This record gives sequence, C-alpha cells and structure tokens, in this order.
Amino acid sequence: MISTAIRVARVGSAAELAAAVLMMLGYCCLMLAALIPSVPLFAVAAVATYLSDHYLHRKGSYLISCLSRVRAGLSIRFLIRQLLLVLLLARLSLADDLIYYGAIACFIAFYALQAPHGALVTLIRNRRKMPVATRNIDLTTRVSIPDAPPRRLLHRSAEKMLHLDVAAVAGILLSAELDSAAVGFLGIGVTLLAGCGYVAALAPYVRGAKIPPSPSVILGAVDDWLGEYRPETVLYFSGSKDAVYQVNMWLETMERLETRPLVILRERAVLERLAPTTVPVVCVPGGVHLMNLDLSTVRVALYAANVGKNIHLLRVPTMKHVFIGHGDSDKVASVNPYSKVYDEVWTAGRAGRDRYAIADVGVRDDAIVEVGRPQLAPIQGWQGVPEGRMPTVLYAPTWEGWDDNPGNTSLLRAGENIVRQLLRADPPVRVLYKPHPFTGTRSSAARTAHRRITALIEKAAAKRLADERFQADAAELAAAQAELARVEARLAELTGNGTEKGDEAVATRDGLTDVAQHAEIARLRAEWNDAYWRSFPDFEHRVITGPEPRLYDCFNVSDAMVSDISSVVSDFIASGKPYAVTDSAELGAEEFKRRNTAVRAAVILTNKATELDELLAAVRDPAADPLAEDRKELKRYLLGPDEPTSIEQFNTAVAQLALKARTRNLGQESRAAAQATEAPEEADTAEPADGVAAG
Repeated sequence: MISTAIRVARVGSAAELAAAVLMMLGYCCLMLAALIPSVPLFAVAAVATYLSDHYLHRKGSYLISCLSRVRAGLSIRFLIRQLLLVLLLARLSLADDLIYYGAIACFIAFYALQAPHGALVTLIRNRRKMPVATRNIDLTTRVSIPDAPPRRLLHRSAEKMLHLDVAAVAGILLSAELDSAAVGFLGIGVTLLAGCGYVAALAPYVRGAKIPPSPSVILGAVDDWLGEYRPETVLYFSGSKDAVYQVNMWLETMERLETRPLVILRERAVLERLAPTTVPVVCVPGGVHLMNLDLSTVRVALYAANVGKNIHLLRVPTMKHVFIGHGDSDKVASVNPYSKVYDEVWTAGRAGRDRYAIADVGVRDDAIVEVGRPQLAPIQGWQGVPEGRMPTVLYAPTWEGWDDNPGNTSLLRAGENIVRQLLRADPPVRVLYKPHPFTGTRSSAARTAHRRITALIEKAAAKRLADERFQADAAELAAAQAELARVEARLAELTGNGTEKGDEAVATRDGLTDVAQHAEIARLRAEWNDAYWRSFPDFEHRVITGPEPRLYDCFNVSDAMVSDISSVVSDFIASGKPYAVTDSAELGAEEFKRRNTAVRAAVILTNKATELDELLAAVRDPAADPLAEDRKELKRYLLGPDEPTSIEQFNTAVAQLALKARTRNLGQESRAAAQATEAPEEADTAEPADGVAAG
C-alpha cells in the first residue's frame, strides 16, 4: 500500500511521503489550533509544517512543484501560517493588544522585503549568466571574472528568506502564552532586521567589480581566443540534458583527433552534465551569438544529432558538414531524410551505406563514408565462459520511443517473460538488467514494466544470496568493497563530488582541465570498474541504472545479451558474443531479419521468449554455436574492418574532408579575385553612354 501511495503521490521515498502527509496534517492542525484556540497545539503544528516543508524542498520533491502549480506555492504556505497566527491572536482576545497590531505590521513589512530580495537574486543570477560559457579555455588574460556571491546567499534563497519569519512566529506565540508583548516584539525585530540584512548582503553583487563583464566583452574575449587557437574540427551538439550521452560518447574520439578540436554546445544543461574532457568546449545558447563567433578556421563540423538548431552552423559554407550520429542501428532514425543537408554522412560499415540506399531518402552514395566506430575500442572479444564462472546474460532493452510502435521496445510485451526465463534457467545463469536511460520518460506502461522487472530481479537476487548452494569468498568481497570505497573517495576528491560548485561565470573562468589529473581520473575509473564487479558475487543478479558502470563494461562481463533494435545491438556485435533480439512487433523471424540487418546473426525471440534456450546453449558450448561464423561476417559488414583501426579511419576521413573544404574555399577566393580584376577592365573599356561625350 505504501509503494502504491508513493507512486500515486509521485514522491521518491516513504520518508518523502511521510513528510508530505505531515505537512498537510500540520496545516489542518494549525487551523484547528487557531479556532480552539490553543497556543501549544499551534506551536507543535507550526514546527511540523516548517520541518516537513524544509525536508521536501531539500529533497527536491515533485510534490513541491505540484503545489506551486495549484497556487499553493512556498510563499502562500508561509502566508497561510502567518494569517492563521493572526487568527489565533484574535481568538485569544488579543485583537486590542499591541502584539496583535505588531504581528500584522511585521508580516506586511516582511512581505514588502520579498520584492527587493527577489529582484536582487534574479538580477544577480541574470548578470552572472554568460553569453558564452566555456571549459578548457583560458580567458583570464583577456577578461576579469569576479568570484560568485557566497553560495549561502543564493542557494534556495526564497526558502531561506521566508524562513526568517521563524523568530517572529516564535516570539508572537511566546507572547500570547506568557502574556508579555516584549518577547513578541523582540522576535518581530529579529525577523525584520534579518530580512533587511539579507537584502543588504545581496546589494553589492549587482554593481561594480562584483559583476562579470558585459556580453560584448565576453564575446570579444572568446573571439580573441578562437583567433589564437584556430580550431579546425568542431563537434556540434544541441539537445536536452537527458541526451548528453549522445555527445559524451564522442569526447574521447575528439581528444584523439590529429587536428585542433573544439566542442560547441547550445544548452547550458548539457554543459553542466558534460563528461570530463581535455577538448576546449564553448556553450553558446544564443543563435545570434553563435553566428557571430569567429569560426573561420574550422574546416570540418561533426553533428551527433539531427536537431533544428543545427541550422545555425550548417549555414556556414567555409566548412564541410558531417552527420556522425550517436549510434548505428536499423531504427528509422538512422536513415532520417534530414541527413541529406550534410556534405557527408559517416557510417560504421557497409551496412549504413546500404540502409540509405534502401531507404532512398536523398542521401547520395558518394556522400557516405565508412569510418568504423572509434567508441567500440574498449569492447573485448569473447573466448567462452571462464572456467568456474556462471554464465552472465545482459538484458539491455531500448526505451519506448516517441510513438507506440510495438517494435520499439521489448519491455512492454516480452520483458517480464525474458527475465523470468533467464531467472529459471537450468543450469543457472546470472542476469544483468541495464535499461535505456530514457525508459519510462514518455510511457507510463513502460515505466510500470521496468519497475516489475526490477522487482523480479531484486527478489531473485535476494533468494540466490540466501541459497546455500551459492557461495562467495567473503574475504575477497570485503577486499574488493574496500578497494571500491578507496577509489570512490579518491574520485570524489579529484572531481569535487559532494562539494559546492561555482556558478556559470566562475566555472568558465576556472574550467581548465588538468591533463595529469584527467589521466589519473581515467585510470581510477578503470580501477573502479574492476573493483565494482569484484565487490559482489559473480552469481548475483543485478539491476544497473545510471551512468556507471557503463554499457560497454556490462558487455565485457557478459557472455550473451538480449536486446531490441537499437545501436546497442550493433555495438555488442563487436564482442563476437551470442545475442538475441526480440521481435516485439511479431513480424516473423524471416521478415524481421529482412528489415533489420543487425539481427541476421541473432537468435530471434518471440514475445514469449521461449527461444532463449538456443541462446543459452550457444553460451554453454561455443563449439556448437551455429551462428558464430555469421556473427563474424556481420561484424565486418556493420562495423567495418578491424584494420586500419577505426580511429585511423576517422582521422583519415577528417583530413580528406578538410582538404575538400580548403579546395572549395581557395576556389571561391580565386573566383572572387578574378571578378574583382575583370570589373575595372570592363569599366575602362565600356562605351560612353548615349548623350555623354567621351572625355
């Protein structure tokens, strides 16, 4: 029942649900206490509402947003409590006392202070927003960016300002209980002085040397840096904060380019979630600002997603534009007609070229270049299940998509059947479940299915851990857990997790990556991954959400995978391991294979998932695997040859396209020069116009 209530209320935990109930009951008790009247009951209810409200805000509860939308926001809740306090005084026959008028005057003055406080906070935040935010770009020699105001002034500022009424409320309640106006006016004085002090503390940060330079100065400094750095290859990205993985997957490739790289982002939320990188990053939210940046040295622009804001860079003719995407799959998105706006489309292997030919969406064959997938380098090959270890099967379904096509995801029709079959496998296997990060964002049915699958796996994991047949070395687990804690502590120290971070202006000023530290973090992340998998028994089922461990790390510890039509399948093929794909739309195996290249070497599952036995048999006896050779051929077709390496192919493609851009630009300059030369000659040899005598 509690879990149902949590789901209906859309709160994150039982504690949040309890706080929400306490807050609602608290306001009911406030009304009751004011009407009775009862000062002790009012005081207890007031404490309950203060504490529960504060807790829900600190947790970022969805309920707080809901209350704001129904006009019961933070200010209204405080005002209701204050009005009920005035009602309490009236019911106590104190309407003719000075404390009654003092309380009314206090609350009027207190709310009068909210206006300058809110205006100052908004003004400070707006002035500290940069027209162009950067990382790994040193602007300190060109502009002076001041420190941010102390975090205590701006963090949850409205809540802090409103809570200053605690002194007045407490003083007035004590005054009513003790029949002494002095303590009430003392509380009123503390509240009003604290409110004035808060406003006064904010005032210096809206003027003079405490605010960042004007947008024109910042833009000029960035242009100066661009003129010195002279970027040659740009990775351009626009999207939501949840889509940041689409640009993160290309950062390591950008670091390995043989030309000068630059990352251009369009949304601040993406910049905040961008993975650590040594590549210079420029975030330009404004289209006009982007179009006025000096990108004259850029010759190749790479696009990871097809979005409307791409037009702001696509308009530049001096660079060549390439769609590189964020995965290689048989989804319709992989042959988007939008792709024909680019000079070239880069695919992993021959399969991508053939997809565009079959789709006939206007992308020319000579505009397609096969470059492999540089991101797949960490994926390890497979030599069978190691001796003494239970086979591990990864279930990695994709999300529900933007429409209700039943072929989008196996979660809805087959997910529970797949997991139940794997959990009942004999001999047993370990199940890893790693859903797509967008799972449940659009469809409540997919969200419900995900929760049921999670519950199934967690229940099975607990049952297996209690089974005496499954034993693990406690000392080894403890050592791995200690190692994991050590690495996490060091990573937190290096990355600043759990510490206060500066605002956008300070992040731009100080956002220079220490290359040595960056390398150490990469090494520690590898150590973390190794310790993570050793920190629990290798037979324990696991639900894996969040960015760590990464999908490719899950590939490497798995012996087989079950998934849907998505780039996950194409990437997994790089491992050479057996895999299964669910025909959720029930097209039939032959038609499913005809439509989807990546499943031609897969075990095809129906929604009942009864075919999983074929997959498990291939895992247990690789020598008898009927699809092993098919997977090798499909790997080359989908992902290209192993030699030269993908990063070598990628760098070659960048160099060749940059040469085309330079050739085009030189041609344009030659034509412009020729026209400029011809124009004076035509003027000199022109016949005099009628009625005008030749000089």
